[in-house]
Amino acid sequence: MSLQSQRQAFRAEAPRSSIRALDILVAKLSSEDEAEALEFLSGRPLHTVTMVGFILDNGLVNPLNRGTFYACRNRKGQIEGVALIGHATLMETTTDRALQAFAEITQKCSSTHMIMGEMERIDEFSNYYAEGGHDVRLARRELLFELRWPIAVHEQTTELRQATADDLELVMVPQAQMAFEESGVNPMEKDPDGFRQRCARRIEQGRTWVLVADGKLLFKAEIISDTTEVTYLEGIWVNPDERGKGYGPRCMSHLAHTLLSRSESLCLFVHERNIAAQLFYKRSGYKLRSIYDTIFVG
Repeated sequence: MSLQSQRQAFRAEAPRSSIRALDILVAKLSSEDEAEALEFLSGRPLHTVTMVGFILDNGLVNPLNRGTFYACRNRKGQIEGVALIGHATLMETTTDRALQAFAEITQKCSSTHMIMGEMERIDEFSNYYAEGGHDVRLARRELLFELRWPIAVHEQTTELRQATADDLELVMVPQAQMAFEESGVNPMEKDPDGFRQRCARRIEQGRTWVLVADGKLLFKAEIISDTTEVTYLEGIWVNPDERGKGYGPRCMSHLAHTLLSRSESLCLFVHERNIAAQLFYKRSGYKLRSIYDTIFVG
């Protein structure tokens, strides 16, 4: 999209307020902008892995992103921020005015469910967002951990495998339970068809790993984004009836050795109050990299 087209789009779509409309341009990104957006996001791969994963998987414009990608540019056309605004709102910005611009667009987005980012940036973002009369329904603070080579040698399990379509029902139940515990919304009740499709798609992509014995799910983990720089893990779960038997350490060790053969690092989030999980990942070689906040709206 040319700079002139972006100016026209900005005048037609972007909210005008204290963000100094003459200084910045905000517009939706198109497929033509993919290389430029990825170049901007490559500056901090650990913090942008989710957005990069969406772009690599779906492209910039796709309903599977469950939102719209925007760019904020200065008067020279240089990008100051990229954001995915929608069900999950994520952003990477280099200026406060880009953060404010994205907050004002998010105010207009009726599909926003959660907003996630580094603690300091989310604090600023929520102040801008609240100016539109929006209330935060629930907040969660999490610690971002990263694992790189070399890693500790632990016992592994040869039974850990990529899930198949036959495992879908086993996987959906704990995945929905974790989502409910985090956000207070059960996706199997609010959006059962969409939730099933998303779980099935991750299985088709080979991104759901499971340990199953006698038809019982013992362990699972989900790869949310998979790039050559960073692989982002989520939905790590050990069956409550089987905890304390070593399934978690063995499966996570197996997964780390497998995934680090194709990605430079692994990352995951741990709730700030989950001290046991923090100690587990630290013993496994994970390092604390940042503190993130998530706010839920709607």
